[in-house]
Amino acid sequence: MTYAITQTCCADATCVAVCPVNCIHPTPQERAFGSTEMLYVDPRACIDCGACADACPVDAVFPVDRLTGPQKAYADINAAYFAETPAPELPEKSPNFHVWDRPTFDRSLPADFRPLRVAVVGTGPAGMYTAQDLLLHTNAEVTLVDRLPVAGGLVRFGVAPDHPTTKQIGDTFARFHTHPRVRMLLGLEVGEHVSVRELAAHHDAVVYAVGASADRRLGLPGEDLAGSLSATTFVAWYNAHPDVAPDAVDLSAERVVVVGTGNVALDVARILVTDPEQLAGTDIADHALRALRDSSVREVVVLGRRGPENAACTRPELLALTHLPGVDLIVDDHDPRIGRAIDTAGPHELAAVLREVRREEVDWSRAPGAGRRIVLRFHSAPTEIVGDDEATVRAVRVTDARGQTLVPATSVLRAIGYRGTPVPGLPFDEATGTVPHDAGRVAGLPGAYVVGWIKRGSSGGIGANRACAAETVGSLLADAVADVLAPPAHSARSFLRLARRRAPRLVDARGMAAIDRAERLRGGPDGRPRRKLATVAELVTASRRGPTF
Repeated sequence: MTYAITQTCCADATCVAVCPVNCIHPTPQERAFGSTEMLYVDPRACIDCGACADACPVDAVFPVDRLTGPQKAYADINAAYFAETPAPELPEKSPNFHVWDRPTFDRSLPADFRPLRVAVVGTGPAGMYTAQDLLLHTNAEVTLVDRLPVAGGLVRFGVAPDHPTTKQIGDTFARFHTHPRVRMLLGLEVGEHVSVRELAAHHDAVVYAVGASADRRLGLPGEDLAGSLSATTFVAWYNAHPDVAPDAVDLSAERVVVVGTGNVALDVARILVTDPEQLAGTDIADHALRALRDSSVREVVVLGRRGPENAACTRPELLALTHLPGVDLIVDDHDPRIGRAIDTAGPHELAAVLREVRREEVDWSRAPGAGRRIVLRFHSAPTEIVGDDEATVRAVRVTDARGQTLVPATSVLRAIGYRGTPVPGLPFDEATGTVPHDAGRVAGLPGAYVVGWIKRGSSGGIGANRACAAETVGSLLADAVADVLAPPAHSARSFLRLARRRAPRLVDARGMAAIDRAERLRGGPDGRPRRKLATVAELVTASRRGPTF
């Protein structure tokens, strides 16, 4: 029986590296890598060894005969990717079929470059893939820096709580927190506690993996009305991000409009209508779980400017929406182009996922019904968020094939993408929301590098950061070999003293481990993986329950 890759695939290609018969594609060496929604197992070549399942950091690989419910579709999805391609041949030098010789070391050969001390700013996937490459392939010492007193970045604060297997990649990263060549300094903010110049003076190189924490705006009239909120805020709210207050989100609306059709938009819609008791066993923020239990939301309208064939979400996320327990999913059939796009879509195209979804023309003059539902409304460009006399959202005006349509709602969430913010001391491109660079090298600033969304924009999931980090680390090492990196002017101990003096609530690796233990213990009695601490004060207090520094 062959294996299949399923919805939670992070595409970091760990499975590719261990496959003995080259049956997982696209590989990092293939042009399509990074542009497909996930990786796929070729059933014609799979030998049922299970190496991919053992290696997968997010438990996304299963034997086909063990797929159940909505996962069964992934047997066909994997096979379909290879339907028009020839079966790959077993490579002459297969990854797992090496002939091992006794190891030999020639200590008389000089190293390519002197030992390096590298700071990585940001502990999300991009930063941790960078640290992993440096630790596994060089003898570099790595300083992990994060402005928050807890590590994790996007894994902790971006992945939806009902995707627990995706969050498991965090366990892979966490093993590097206590690596003997790693020093972790959490709660240290570049531009607030230390400057770019000071970081550079204490390290051979600095890699900025600060992500894209801001949201993109619609630029519409009424966007700042009460009841209009960014999806970035909503996601941070249900993930217990310390920057977002527990009362930042109001769920008193019966109908919520989500503008955008990407994966974040679908996450937001799904969380809003999912039975809260299904979320009670996750790591969702306590305040979010309470609010969702008292929520009045019964309908979420997902607005897309273009047709279903051009939705920005991935096929696995859209497919998951069609199997949401207790929630009706419908397509607003207000435009004949929508039905044509769905009916004529090829079997492997995104719109084909909606072929079995009910279509009806929604009467927006009527209030939401008694049940819970998600309405997908394509070919609807929002032009105005309409408010009442109290400056509160009342409706969203959209342009469609019939002219103008008013969709009544008292809450609007914009989910049209994340955007990077400037780092004081680094160049910044306002148009793209990124730091200008050449293969990761920061423009005009030798020894400084970028990786992740601040480098390439908010595109690609967790696994995309692995290839991104490989490019940046490759540039850094090439510069080290060329001896163009200026040696640090001050010692590592000097930087630690500076950090402790500037940021008195600093958290180290042992403090991070104490936070992890505390959250897991809090969640244990309720059968939850953890109950997150949601404020800086709580996190710092938990980190002090044990020896630090």
